[in-house]
Amino acid sequence: MNAGRVVMHRCAVAGVQATTADTTRSFARHSHDTFGVGVVWRGAQRSASGRGPVEARAGDVITVNPGEVHDGSPFDERGRAWRMLYFEPKLVHDVALELGAAVPSSVELERPVLRDEGFAACFERTFAAVATVPAVVSAGGRFDTLACEERLYALLAECVRRHTTVRLRASAGAAIDGMSASIRRAKARIDDDPCEPVTLAGLAFDAGLSRFQLLRGFARDTGLPPHAYLIQRRISLARRLIEQGMVLADAAAGAGFADQSHMTRAFVRAFGVTPAQYAGAVR
Repeated sequence: MNAGRVVMHRCAVAGVQATTADTTRSFARHSHDTFGVGVVWRGAQRSASGRGPVEARAGDVITVNPGEVHDGSPFDERGRAWRMLYFEPKLVHDVALELGAAVPSSVELERPVLRDEGFAACFERTFAAVATVPAVVSAGGRFDTLACEERLYALLAECVRRHTTVRLRASAGAAIDGMSASIRRAKARIDDDPCEPVTLAGLAFDAGLSRFQLLRGFARDTGLPPHAYLIQRRISLARRLIEQGMVLADAAAGAGFADQSHMTRAFVRAFGVTPAQYAGAVR
């Protein structure tokens, strides 16, 4: 009988590993050195974890702490399927620190299984962004690290706030003096060269802010999160290149898009027309 398979995906963000599984296999007791967060999307599973017996069904969020010994077996011969993201402890501790944890190294995921539809949806969007890495890279495209980082960081922030034991200071993430000037520095980096790849950590460093402060302040001051703002600047640059008569594929590359189809999707979302339709109207 085919036991199914487990697939590990590449991820452009350091400290993160993505895995999908669709299998009837039972797993012996083991542990990970990382935090694990995932969603069961088919079937159901039983396991014995360091936080007690677990039964997880389709739609449930499942979690595991570093060093937590656990196993896993399907309910029946149909097996089960899930997606998991594994995070290096330092990454989770850093997020907890930025969110105001007094002792970030003490963070633990509270429950091994939980029902949180909003968080599960956030996870699925994040996983979809992470899982695009192999396809984009193998096709010779440019992977948008900033988009992946934004989603991963937002997921971790929600996880730390809602599903861990850590206590956060109420003032964490509040505006600091001079934040607007700091945001202007991050914005200027994008404005100066929108086709240049940027990272959330790089923008936060330029601004002199934590990643959480940058995300909140950037959206407050510009009306868009950093990645959405970057895409808008790339669209503007692509429009100018198209108006100058550049062929569409070259305009996409010149504006920093992964490929022409990526530019087309961005145009349609923003204007309701394709780049080809736009070119026909302005040339």
